[in-house]
Amino acid sequence: MNDWLNNALFGWYPYVALTVFLLGSLLRFDHSQYTWRTGSSQLLRRRQLMWGSNLFHVGILAIFGGHLVGLLTPIVIFDTLGISHTFKQLLAMSVGGVAGIACWIGIALLAHRRLFDARIRNTSSFSDIAVLLLLWAQLTLGLATIFVSANHLDGHEMVKFMIWAQGILTLQPGVAALIADVNPIFKLHLLLGMTIFLVFPFTRLVHVWSAPVWYLGRKGYQIVRTTRSVTARTTVAAVPQAALGPARAGQPQPALGDD
Repeated sequence: MNDWLNNALFGWYPYVALTVFLLGSLLRFDHSQYTWRTGSSQLLRRRQLMWGSNLFHVGILAIFGGHLVGLLTPIVIFDTLGISHTFKQLLAMSVGGVAGIACWIGIALLAHRRLFDARIRNTSSFSDIAVLLLLWAQLTLGLATIFVSANHLDGHEMVKFMIWAQGILTLQPGVAALIADVNPIFKLHLLLGMTIFLVFPFTRLVHVWSAPVWYLGRKGYQIVRTTRSVTARTTVAAVPQAALGPARAGQPQPALGDD
């Protein structure tokens, strides 16, 4: 690959993909909120959906977290902690391999369900099917890189990708040259990954931004339904505790409206 093409694909294209990813998501949320959904089809082939969805989501979260930590953590931190490049690469290959296989099986189940069930296929948009196939292809490439990585366990190639990713985010010029000579399968994996970021705002993947993590910090409350009128509840609530009689004094009282 000549220098100009390498620089265009791995020096400029990442910024195009990230810009469309962020601005596109924001504009879609601002102007097309009613399309901000997953388009669920869980009423059809529910069991296959459950297995496929669970395997896919658990696997993809592990893979995303591993890539995020593995690529964006400064190398000096690993060196300070005494984590060698060989150990880090073996860890990435083993954990990433298990998560990748689980995710691959999950996405295969979801793709089969959507492509080969006529009812689901008829309710699926082009982007629904396209993004599944893109993710499946990306997972296949990612698993294939494990066999290539096994040929250089010293972690030298891995360090190149770390410096490249951190250089892109810190706007360092010329970082594309670092990966000019890596195995083509790694380059395909990177390109398809950036393309997924590029098309992200135009697909069902935008529901990732709506993950209800705020529920974790929400204070608990209880909803009590009642058939009593508001006037009756107000009247009972206004009765002093002493008027309830000595037989009920000191005993826990039933919740108002708890029929």
